[in-house]
Amino acid sequence: MNSNVYVEAQMLIRKPVEDVFEAFINPEVTTNFWFTKSTGKLEEGKTLTWEWEMYAVKSDVKVLQVIQNQLIKTEWGEPSTNVDYEFKQMEKGTLVIIKSYGFYQEGEDLLKVINDNTGGFTTVLDGCKAYLEHGINLRLIEDKFPSK
Repeated sequence: MNSNVYVEAQMLIRKPVEDVFEAFINPEVTTNFWFTKSTGKLEEGKTLTWEWEMYAVKSDVKVLQVIQNQLIKTEWGEPSTNVDYEFKQMEKGTLVIIKSYGFYQEGEDLLKVINDNTGGFTTVLDGCKAYLEHGINLRLIEDKFPSK
């Protein structure tokens, strides 16, 4: 495992930390900017399934730790990697930092995974910002890989 390799994406979202944290644990909100279906809220110790219907893709998400309004630690993907979501109250809103790590790939495969993770989590944060600040679903995930 490449333990010293990680991907980090961050964004200031101009909303209170409670609202931003809720957007990531509550699928009723998250489906407006990320996946299309979830089997439930993120709760410590649970394993959920997230689905992106437009791509016919599903992923089991293991929730390792939840600290209210501060941190969500998960493990998901194939092969599974760790994805942490940190929430920091700032003067103008909430800084969200998504960190992905625990990659098993090497060489070119590792570079591809790093690129995919960086782009993917940046897109998630951009979509979250647009939705929470302006009530707009930009359909970023849906439009990232159009098939026709």
